[in-house]
Amino acid sequence: MSEVLTAFESSLDGLDVGVTETSSDGFHDALADALREPAVGTPLGYDGVSLDDTEVMLDPTPGDLESARTGVTPAGMGVASYGTLALESDAAGTEPVSLYPDRHVAVLRECDLQPGMDGAFGWLSEEFAAGRDSYVFATGASATADMGEMVEGVHGPAEVHVIVLER
Repeated sequence: MSEVLTAFESSLDGLDVGVTETSSDGFHDALADALREPAVGTPLGYDGVSLDDTEVMLDPTPGDLESARTGVTPAGMGVASYGTLALESDAAGTEPVSLYPDRHVAVLRECDLQPGMDGAFGWLSEEFAAGRDSYVFATGASATADMGEMVEGVHGPAEVHVIVLER
């Protein structure tokens, strides 16, 4: 295991975010363990790994989003030192699929991990130059204490799980 992956997993643990490392061959078993049905998702765009429409409803309607318990999306990048995920706001609906269901399962390639924010900003600069210029940075479950006591899941998922695809 690389130092960057070890740091990422440690950061996720501190955020109470589950993580599963897997190869592309073990992906569907890891996904099945992380899902709470019904589940919606967006295409992952990774070679050798895809979502099956029998596991996850692709191209969900607003009604599907409302009834889904799990949303599955790709994460473009992860920041190891914070356990942060970069989620693209794209036409496939990655942002709403990651926010509406109670549980978000993010799929991230190990090679897309950055040790810290310097690397993350360099990655983001390259993404912006390529025309992919709308990202949400998510760190753990949604939480707020605006009205007193800490409440999770108000402005996004109450639970997050990351599936890391090994190199």
